[in-house]
Amino acid sequence: MKYMFYESPVGRLTVLLEDDIIRGVVFGHYVTDGGFNDDPILGMKIFDQFDAYFAGKLKDFDLKFRPDGTDFQKVVWHELLDIPYGATCTYSEIAESIGRPKAVRAVGTACGSNPIPIIIPCHRVIGKDGSLTGFAGGIENKKILLDTESKNK
Repeated sequence: MKYMFYESPVGRLTVLLEDDIIRGVVFGHYVTDGGFNDDPILGMKIFDQFDAYFAGKLKDFDLKFRPDGTDFQKVVWHELLDIPYGATCTYSEIAESIGRPKAVRAVGTACGSNPIPIIIPCHRVIGKDGSLTGFAGGIENKKILLDTESKNK
């Protein structure tokens, strides 16, 4: 697997790639054994979309990505893609929408295991009481992402 670095308002993001398909987005500096991907055209496409997202000009990413996970996780991640830009929903609402109303904790675990945050918007899922609960990228980064979207709806 290859990687690229993107400097963002939430810090450095490491984009993990396999055959020019995004397989992960990691907060911070992360390096794989595969080496640095120096494809300028692919990098420009990815970075231009991140730039536009953080500038409030891009609501939906148009990038090739494929997350690895269990069937349940993939169902949850697919559901996250339907949360509109600038909106939030709760873990229980996601559980209901996938037909597993008692799987609220499992939904939370799937969100926490999302290998492609931001592109698969797990940051848009909040606690039932409106609190900004767990986020692999950190609660402060979750707040920054939500604030970015709410300012640019």
